[in-house]
Amino acid sequence: MQKIGTQNEWVDRAKAVLPAGGFGNFDPNVVLSHGKGSRVWDQDGTEYVDYLIGSGPMLLGHGHPEVLEAVFEQLPSGMTFFANNPQGIELAEAIVAAVPCLEQLRFVTSGGEADMYAIRLARAFTGRDKILKFEGGYHGMSAEAQMSLAPQQQVNFPQPVPDSGGIPADVAEHVLVAPYNDLAAVEALLAEQSQQIAAILVEPLQRIIPPEPGYLQGLRAMCDQYGVLLIFDEIVTGFRLAYGGAQEHYGVTPDICTLGKVIGGGCPLAAIGASTEIMQCFDREKAGAESWLMQLGTLSGNPIAAVAGLKTLEILRRPGTYDTLRSTGERLMQMQSEKLAAAGIAHQMVGDATLFDVYFTNRNCRDYRSAKHDNSAHNVIYNQSLRQNGVFKSPGKLYPSLALSDEDMEITERAFRTAASVLADRIV
Repeated sequence: MQKIGTQNEWVDRAKAVLPAGGFGNFDPNVVLSHGKGSRVWDQDGTEYVDYLIGSGPMLLGHGHPEVLEAVFEQLPSGMTFFANNPQGIELAEAIVAAVPCLEQLRFVTSGGEADMYAIRLARAFTGRDKILKFEGGYHGMSAEAQMSLAPQQQVNFPQPVPDSGGIPADVAEHVLVAPYNDLAAVEALLAEQSQQIAAILVEPLQRIIPPEPGYLQGLRAMCDQYGVLLIFDEIVTGFRLAYGGAQEHYGVTPDICTLGKVIGGGCPLAAIGASTEIMQCFDREKAGAESWLMQLGTLSGNPIAAVAGLKTLEILRRPGTYDTLRSTGERLMQMQSEKLAAAGIAHQMVGDATLFDVYFTNRNCRDYRSAKHDNSAHNVIYNQSLRQNGVFKSPGKLYPSLALSDEDMEITERAFRTAASVLADRIV
């Protein structure tokens, strides 16, 4: 049910009780009222085709009837127990069956929490402290993850740059940073410091930047050569790029992976998993006091999120689902590129058909330093026009969903055409 009050009234109320007037996630001047299928509505009743989809989880669209039915059926039986429950166990079985590197997993509530545990798990298993990550890679809010996520200054690799206050200076001693898509840089660091490095932590599709051919395979080979663990952060790519995630799509199996977003069907849920041998660090009797990894979470594996996730995965397993998702994404990429090219605007479509966006540049976007707009104002103008014409998305990502209709695509194509025209006029 829509709350009474205009969008501006809710924005003012938010400013009084929320720092910077928001939850910290998205434009605080937008207050969404509700969503259904491929659409969302703001508090003033403005309707949009939704390509934000909750920053990824709503792959089936908002309020999918089968997911809602599963949740409504579970609600009277209990919302959370802080104990094992059949629904959570069944979801764990389904995820382990789908994802190549998994034999066991533990549930948590958010992707950032999962990534934090992945780092800690690698350290516990190897007895080493250093983590090698990539400039521009996003892995949540832990101190290590907030090193060189979006550095404003370019420093020499492998020096990390903290992106947040409150991070102790000595965290930098345990984090190495390399450019994405550069195997030579990784090789040099491993050759010199492999005995201190617990793991390489990587988004297989870094934000929207694809791995170059052979890159992930090269990381896998070097980790094997130097005895370093390979962690795939699949919070975004899991069950999106393919049913088995980036591991299936790219044909590379890591040692540890994290999952989130899609596996909860829109409810807060994430997971960390690996082989039984590595996951023994969570079992105190088997790991011993020195290697045991303590892990608790009040809502971890709660049955509401579990049944939503189970139904979502069931739907994703149906024949043709990923073909539909990819063909929709390819159509969106093509129509956007055609409109920008017709308007004479330099651009690169970057990403995968299931997750992508445009950079306003002629450069090859292969890492954090090259994947930038020639003029950031162009991106602001373009995305403002899209929103004014009924397309709701992040300024840096476009998530296709399975709920998109032909009508949605027509609205989106018109919005792309208008935004390209507006931007062309402003550039001139």
